[in-house]
Amino acid sequence: MPRSSENHTPGGSITGFSVDQAEEAVVIIGSGAGGGTLAYELTAAGIPVVVLEAGPYLTGDDYVNDEWEAFNQMAWLDPRTTSGSWRITRDFPNLPAWIVKAVGGTTTHWSGATPRFKAHEFKARSAYGRIEGANLIDWPISLEDIAPFYDRAEKAMGSTHVHGRPPLPANNNYKVFANGAERVGYRFYATGPYATNAEEYDGRPASIQDGFNFQGDKNGSKWSTLVREIPRAEETGLLDLRVESQAVQITHDASGKVDAVLYLDKDGNLHRQAAKIVCVAGNAIETARLLLLSGTPTFPEGLANSSGHVGRNYMRHLTGTVWGYFDQPVRMYRGETMAGVIADESVHDPDRGFAGGYYMETIALGPAFMAAFGEPGSWGPEFTKMIDQYLHTAGMWIVGEDMPQESNRVALNTTVKDQNGLPVPNVHYDDHPNDIAMREHGYQAGEKVYEAVGATGTHRTPPYPSTHNLGTARMSERAEDGVVDRWGRAHDVPNLFISDGSVFTTGAAANPTLTIVALAIRQAEYIIEELRTQRL
Repeated sequence: MPRSSENHTPGGSITGFSVDQAEEAVVIIGSGAGGGTLAYELTAAGIPVVVLEAGPYLTGDDYVNDEWEAFNQMAWLDPRTTSGSWRITRDFPNLPAWIVKAVGGTTTHWSGATPRFKAHEFKARSAYGRIEGANLIDWPISLEDIAPFYDRAEKAMGSTHVHGRPPLPANNNYKVFANGAERVGYRFYATGPYATNAEEYDGRPASIQDGFNFQGDKNGSKWSTLVREIPRAEETGLLDLRVESQAVQITHDASGKVDAVLYLDKDGNLHRQAAKIVCVAGNAIETARLLLLSGTPTFPEGLANSSGHVGRNYMRHLTGTVWGYFDQPVRMYRGETMAGVIADESVHDPDRGFAGGYYMETIALGPAFMAAFGEPGSWGPEFTKMIDQYLHTAGMWIVGEDMPQESNRVALNTTVKDQNGLPVPNVHYDDHPNDIAMREHGYQAGEKVYEAVGATGTHRTPPYPSTHNLGTARMSERAEDGVVDRWGRAHDVPNLFISDGSVFTTGAAANPTLTIVALAIRQAEYIIEELRTQRL
């Protein structure tokens, strides 16, 4: 039986494993925005890759246009626990995050919004100064470093409004939103950028505006690694995609280099895949959990965790929703779920009473989700009034930069075990005062937009379970300040890379997927060169 010098059994409940026949390979854990992109870029360069995906291979033919059925079909429903003062500990104690467990990861359930980070957001500590209670540092890269990769990511994803891609048509929800924006004096609003085709592009059809491309897009007009990167990587003949394969430990040799990944198949059998390089892209919660599960006497606090930052500085973006009610029908559900962006508030203007900024983006939920998330736990006349006004409702989502805090973290809950007997991740989060001030400003700004076009009333919805999970293995210039370097390479382990939103040093205001893809393309170039020159 092959051995790692420090192979141990995570959680103490799984024993024995079979050895996969594939040769030592680049092993990527996860097939979403980071992992799927990396798999394609490496295989396109002639490098064999094994991708371990915890979920099944669902396609457009499998998707169902029903909110709750789609949720149960796609969501990562393995047990989790929550702690902290955020409201989710009360409303959704077992669902702190809504991510997908399937090929393509959470790119199969996302709005499609693709704004870029701004220059100052890569230098938040320098731009914002010292903020009490915030664990701010500057990114070790700048906008100039990533700009060429933003270009490549936008072209790959088909982002509207850039590189000659036409905008999506305006639906009713956007028309209400845009007219309100104009009347209150905003200048930067549009139906994008979004990675959903307004016309046929890159082998994907134009959107049919069916109002149901958020959780699973049967039409295939919205970019995901499921519809683009994974199939193209498969066409190279160099991708070994293993579905329903849950990574449970990364092992290392006597020198401290990673040498294999242990994973469970759908029947609970344990396998060992030898690895030349390991790239972890399991979303910020599962990535941190896996590193913590991979602790050994050499890495007693978790793999690559000499700094103590693995799992810490968890960010989820400041979020909230404003619904506006009108005399006439809006029918917000027609057309794209997220159909427009107001960017004016995404600047850093400390005169507003907080650091950083936020976007306002249109959102539309179906009646079932509106009932569940509109005011969780409520009942009575106010609740029924909200549902009764569904056809007359317009909606916007506020998304902005939350402050990294060392105490906000993903840790192992050793008292609660998953179906495999392993400790579940506990997600602890407390809002920073800066977050609270920004959310209140966003609520007020959203209400003004709707009131400017004659809203008869508005309703504020608290944050939903997190979809932008960031920062648990952050980039840093100095090893003591984070987990990985400017390339996403672990400070402690030379052949271990983190390839998802875990590496975000700060969250910025923008939706993160474009930046995750751009960083993955950049990381792939680095890995290709390191392999070519035999430095890896």
